[in-house]
Amino acid sequence: MDYIENRTFDEIQIGDSASLVRTLTRKDIQLFAIMSGDISPTHLDEEYAKSSMFQGIIAHGMWGGALISALLGTVLPGPGTIYLGQTLRFKRPVVPGDKLTVSAIAIAKVPEKHRIIFDCECVNQKGEVVIKGEAEILVVPDMEVGTMLVKQLEYLAEGQSADVILGTRVPIALTDRTDTVLARLASCAAVLLLARKQSI
Repeated sequence: MDYIENRTFDEIQIGDSASLVRTLTRKDIQLFAIMSGDISPTHLDEEYAKSSMFQGIIAHGMWGGALISALLGTVLPGPGTIYLGQTLRFKRPVVPGDKLTVSAIAIAKVPEKHRIIFDCECVNQKGEVVIKGEAEILVVPDMEVGTMLVKQLEYLAEGQSADVILGTRVPIALTDRTDTVLARLASCAAVLLLARKQSI
């Protein structure tokens, strides 16, 4: 089982990086078209796309942008990340079957505002940069603030969370009196799944 965890502002150093790999499918393009409302024939109509400058169906450029968002929101810095800005340059088209490696590297920190600038890029299986840009991220300064943000999300947005302490001999469910019954059950379920995985 995979899980996500965040890194605080103080834990991230200049040069820290992360990456993920995704292969584009026609289904990805169709789902992105539905989700975004961008139903341009360049992305969906094979006959039309063959007559375009790309000579075939291509992905929405923002599909790659969404992968960068996924990387920053789930890996580095991870949960609690707030996207403040993103520049993107689309260098080459991405076509079904392309395997993208999406990477982000911390290049600057703004301590007084708890912001980090990341250099971001998507590279295809041929080693060609297809998307390049920079992201400005507001990062949770420390665990206390992170905990407050989670509690605000739970209360104000009716969000749910499962709290587990890792790094001990066995995972520990971490609940408090403000947790809902569902949140407590989710924490217990997460502990059981992690414990089962550790025993395999």
